[in-house]
Amino acid sequence: MLVHHTLTGPEDAPVLVLGNALGTTTELWSEFSLPFRLLRFDHRGHGASPPVTGPCSIEDLAGDVVELLDHLGLRQVYYCGVSLGGMVGMWLAAHTDRISRLALVCTTAWVPDKARLDERIALVRAHGMEFVADSVVSRWFTPTCAPAVVARFRAELLEVDLPTYLACVEAVRVMDLRPDLAKIDVPTVVIAAAQDHATPTELVRNTADELPDSELYVVGDAAHLAVVEAPRTISVILDDHFGNE
Repeated sequence: MLVHHTLTGPEDAPVLVLGNALGTTTELWSEFSLPFRLLRFDHRGHGASPPVTGPCSIEDLAGDVVELLDHLGLRQVYYCGVSLGGMVGMWLAAHTDRISRLALVCTTAWVPDKARLDERIALVRAHGMEFVADSVVSRWFTPTCAPAVVARFRAELLEVDLPTYLACVEAVRVMDLRPDLAKIDVPTVVIAAAQDHATPTELVRNTADELPDSELYVVGDAAHLAVVEAPRTISVILDDHFGNE
């Protein structure tokens, strides 16, 4: 199964793969302007990517990316992932040689609060995505975020294939990438958001502390989807990180 993707930017520039958060699509990066060849993709069951029946793991989602890189003939790339996209990036950097530099945004190597995910899974199964959409999206943005932006991402969330979404939530719930962090030997920048209640700064910091070669930044006026609320700040960090190879 090949996931939906776009490849844009200068053909002679390094390729930067952008991995989305759970429940979002390639639109997550619509405000970014970076001097790289940008490879954006939708996770299975998200956006224009086909759903895949049955359970999945972070390894399976990472396998989708490897298949995409093989399809495009890309041997090694830069990678930046938000939340679920960052978890996929950690797995790729630990278990393959396809990532030369890594950026992790508002993500963690494991989720200690499994009860919250258990509750979400139960509510979605019982009542559908509409029932939880407001609570999920409220954790993505600060209260000052433009209502039109919030509404756009809420609408995208409601379009995600429900069984695939639940499989991805379960993949996050059971994931534990902490033993893999020591294997990640590529330069890594880790970005947290001060108002992120989905992945608090301390959880992001714990991940950064276990990486052999990492630098941590905390963005102030943003929540979980910091790349939407603080694109300029994060663009500067990413440009500096990936441009210094």
